[in-house]
Amino acid sequence: MSLHPSSHPSSLRTDAARWHTGVHRDDSAWEVLREDWDDLYERSGATPFQSFAWNAAWWRHYGGPGRLRLVTVRRDGRLVALAPLTLRRRYGHRVLAPLAAAQSDHTDVLIDPGHAVTAAGRLAEALLDEPGWSVLDFPEVMPNGAVARLAEHWSPPSRREPSSVCLCLPACEPAEFTARFPRRTAGKLRARLRKIEAHGLDVRQIAPDEARRAVGEMLRLHHRQWQGRGINAEHLRPRFAAMLTDAAASMIASGQAALTEYRRGGLLVASDLVVIGPDWVGAYLYGAEPGLRTGMDVSLMLLTNDLRLACGQGRPSLSLLRGQEEYKLKWQPTPVQNERIVLCRSARAAGYLGLVAGRGRLTRIRRAARARAARAAGPHD
Repeated sequence: MSLHPSSHPSSLRTDAARWHTGVHRDDSAWEVLREDWDDLYERSGATPFQSFAWNAAWWRHYGGPGRLRLVTVRRDGRLVALAPLTLRRRYGHRVLAPLAAAQSDHTDVLIDPGHAVTAAGRLAEALLDEPGWSVLDFPEVMPNGAVARLAEHWSPPSRREPSSVCLCLPACEPAEFTARFPRRTAGKLRARLRKIEAHGLDVRQIAPDEARRAVGEMLRLHHRQWQGRGINAEHLRPRFAAMLTDAAASMIASGQAALTEYRRGGLLVASDLVVIGPDWVGAYLYGAEPGLRTGMDVSLMLLTNDLRLACGQGRPSLSLLRGQEEYKLKWQPTPVQNERIVLCRSARAAGYLGLVAGRGRLTRIRRAARARAARAAGPHD
């Protein structure tokens, strides 16, 4: 399979001596690439789930020998494109998938916008030159994701399918947030905020040197709040705790994440971890003592704090990330549709596309059923 002949031919004739592509396949790559990866991340506009800290932590706890594929494009020695991938077998095919895809709300590659067209073309060439795979599968691409540029340089077969919906709100102070609702609803929200304030909670963001302790305590609260309900089973596993602790410690130190603790009488009663992207803050995971919901709207407490944090960070929006649960929908957020982008190496892998389409339809049916069940059960924290 080759690049589509009409894909920006003039830009792809750039002096080859200025460009270099490569593939890193072993653990030594993490130290080799760290500074360049961080530099490209700042330029690329990628999400926190494409940061070095997130991916390196994931690989330490989930990676497998022989599976790493960090595909790079450099121009005059500077990293301008990077695809952090892992090789796995799925549906009988050898698939290159983004690192940390199962733990990430957005999947993508990193491309320097100053060299976007040519860098995307070179990245496509480098991927096609890499042996041993048949499908590229990015399950959660944002509408402005860089993978779409990669897809522009790809010949069929490929497929783009609707994926998860993320819900977003404009960043603002609590008074502005309540003003978005009808008068009667706004009055009820203000009353709930006064109840929250009356509890006299001590609310503070933790310092980087507290991150490891704080993430462990947040996960303990997260497990308690979901006890007896449908918790994500991966959140109970030690490797997830170790991965999230490592990632959060680095990301908090670099301003890519923040963790807020809520204490009452000196006791920790809630914790809230957000990731911080170039133009949004994302509410990733929280934990709260089950009894805290008695007499207090915990979801409103967390939401208004996250909105205030996003506003203070100069980010225009707060993302509630994947999922259309009723307790999110009641805040009247704007839905943002993720997309699944699948690129095949050749026509022999086209059967994978049919499986993706079928499973996509099944997933949408299940999500619609869960949404109906959530509406019938009413709002919850």
